[in-house]
Amino acid sequence: MSTKKPVFILSDSVGETAELAVKAGLSQFSMDYIIQRVPYVEDKKTIDEALNRAKEENGIIGFTLVAPVLRNYLNEKAAELNIEAIDIMGPMLDAMERVFNKKPRLEPGLVHKLDEDYFKKVEAIEFAVKYDDGRDPRGIARADIILLGVSRTSKTPLSQFLAHKRLKVANIPIVPEVEPPEELFEVDPSKCIGLRIKPEKLNDIRKERLKALGLGDQATYANIKRIHQEIDYFNKIVDRIGCRVVDVSNKAVEETANVILQMIK
Repeated sequence: MSTKKPVFILSDSVGETAELAVKAGLSQFSMDYIIQRVPYVEDKKTIDEALNRAKEENGIIGFTLVAPVLRNYLNEKAAELNIEAIDIMGPMLDAMERVFNKKPRLEPGLVHKLDEDYFKKVEAIEFAVKYDDGRDPRGIARADIILLGVSRTSKTPLSQFLAHKRLKVANIPIVPEVEPPEELFEVDPSKCIGLRIKPEKLNDIRKERLKALGLGDQATYANIKRIHQEIDYFNKIVDRIGCRVVDVSNKAVEETANVILQMIK
């Protein structure tokens, strides 16, 4: 027969919060224990089954139930059966309700929803960095959005902005001398967004960029004839793909991002 003390964890979500709290308490005692988690508790029958097991095995219960009916039922039944039941969430919610003078939402699993949202955002940001500027064409197939454009059309800041909306974005530079990756013509065209810009506007942006780098504005990079060649090539590529296009000439990054978000909805 096992000498480990049985500890039952009941939760209307996965039970991770309750288990962490109970383990923190158990760490203060030199004893062996075994955790038995009962997640997604939605009815009194499940509570009764757990209470009966705790009674038979001389165990204790730790629980996080936000629904008042289930929480009160477990507390009352545990008292009747003389079982030690630790209400981890209840007293805290009651105290906060008194202080904030506001009713709690009473939705199970909100902590994990927030965590999931956070990790999705981090994953999207890491994706945008990894597949920035066409570094790895394998990202095209995995991306939610693929941005295409000539140099200085805000592909990178747009990718990062959209990543904060939990979207995985790859961006591909369009250069006449470089054939775009084959993957670009194999994905769903609706995922691809071309970033179009007026030649004169691009010329101004590139001249300012060269000045910022301490270079003269006579470089080919800012040559209007060269810019027309790049934009013509860009137009051929987006026509070949059949993707939608956004004119970014006079838009801030946030404006362009909002246009793209509306398009993909």
